[in-house]
Amino acid sequence: MTLARTFSSIVAAVSVMAVAAGCTKNETVPPAPAVKAADPTLVKPNETVLSQITVAAVSSAPVRHSLRIPGSIEMNESRVAQLGANATGRVIDVRALRGQVVRAGDILAEVHSNELGSAQFSLLKAKAESDFMQRAVARARQLYDADVISLAELQRRENDLRIAMAQLRAAESQVRVLGMSRAEILKVEDSGEVHPSFFVKSTISGVVVERSVARGQVVQPSDNLFTIADLSTVWVVADVPEQDSSSMDEGQEVVIEIPALPGRKITAKLDYVADTVDPETRTVRVRTEVPNPDGHLKPEMLATLVIEGRAMDALVVPGEAVVHDAGNDYVFVDAGNGGFRITPVELSDEIAGMRTIKSGLTAGERIVTRGAFHLNGERKKEELGG
Repeated sequence: MTLARTFSSIVAAVSVMAVAAGCTKNETVPPAPAVKAADPTLVKPNETVLSQITVAAVSSAPVRHSLRIPGSIEMNESRVAQLGANATGRVIDVRALRGQVVRAGDILAEVHSNELGSAQFSLLKAKAESDFMQRAVARARQLYDADVISLAELQRRENDLRIAMAQLRAAESQVRVLGMSRAEILKVEDSGEVHPSFFVKSTISGVVVERSVARGQVVQPSDNLFTIADLSTVWVVADVPEQDSSSMDEGQEVVIEIPALPGRKITAKLDYVADTVDPETRTVRVRTEVPNPDGHLKPEMLATLVIEGRAMDALVVPGEAVVHDAGNDYVFVDAGNGGFRITPVELSDEIAGMRTIKSGLTAGERIVTRGAFHLNGERKKEELGG
C-alpha cells in the first residue's frame, strides 16, 4: 500500500514537470512576421485606366502673371477748375447749385466789392490825368513852335505825360488783377462810371461738383467758391506695390473692373507711372484716362486694375494634371514599373489653361498630364479595398 502510494506520487510529479516544460516552450516561440502594408500614395492602374492617361515631362514656358490692384476713380485734374473771388467783397447773388451743368462763361455768383470800386476810381483818376497831360503837351508843342516857351518847358510837360501814362497803365493792370477784362476796362474809361460789383464766371464747361458760398457771405481771393469738373473723361488710379512696379510701363494695356457696374470691363492704357515710391505705403502710383460719355463712372467709385506683368520663364503644368483633394493640390508622378505616386504641390492660379509650379516638382519629372481624375478615382477605390 505504501509502495503504491509512492509510485502514484512519482507519476504525478513527472506529469506536473511535463506540463511546466510545455508551457515554457510555447512562450519562447518567435512571433510570425507582420505583413507589410501597401503604400497609400502609390497606385498601379489597370490597362483600362492606363489607356485614359497621358504622361509627359515637366517643362518651363513663358508666363505672364496678372496683378489685380485696387484703385479708384478720380476727376481728370486737367479738366477741373477752382473758382474764387477776384477781390474781397460780399456775395449778393448765387446762381449755380451743386450738380448743375454749366458752360464756359456762365455767371455763377455776383459779388459787391469796395476794393474793386476803389480800383476803378483810381483808374478813372489816372485816365483823366493822362488825358489832361496829353492836351497840355499838345499845347506846349504849339507854343514852342511859336517860340513862346522854351524847349526845357516842352520837355518837362512831355515828362509829366510819360508819368501820367505809366500811372494809367498801373491802374489798368490793377483792375485786370481784380478780374476786369479789357472790354470792361474800356467801358469804365469811356463812361466814367464806377461799377463796384463783379461776376464769378465759369472758365470751363462741366458740372458744379462743389459749392462753398452763400448769399451774404464775405469772400476773399484766397477762398474757393466753386469747383467745376468736366467729367466726360475720368482718371482711374491705383497704388502698385513697389516689388511689382518694375513690370509697369506707360502705354501698357490694363483692364478695369468697376464693382458698382458688374459685368462692365474697360480696356485702357497706362498713361502715367510715378517716378518715385511713396515712402509711407511703399507703392508706386499709376494712372489711366478713360472716356465717360454716359457719366456712369463717378469720382470716388472703387475700381480694380488688372495688369499683366512681363513674361517670365517658369515651370508649368496643365490645369487638368492637377487634382484637388481636402483643400490641397496634387499631381501624379511616374514612379516606374507601371506605378504613379500622388504628390502634393503648390501652384499659382490657372492662366490660359496652365498653372505655375511654386514647389513640389522639378524640371524633367514625368507626371500625368491627362487623365489624372481617372487615376485619382482608381487610387480611392484601392483605399476602400477595391
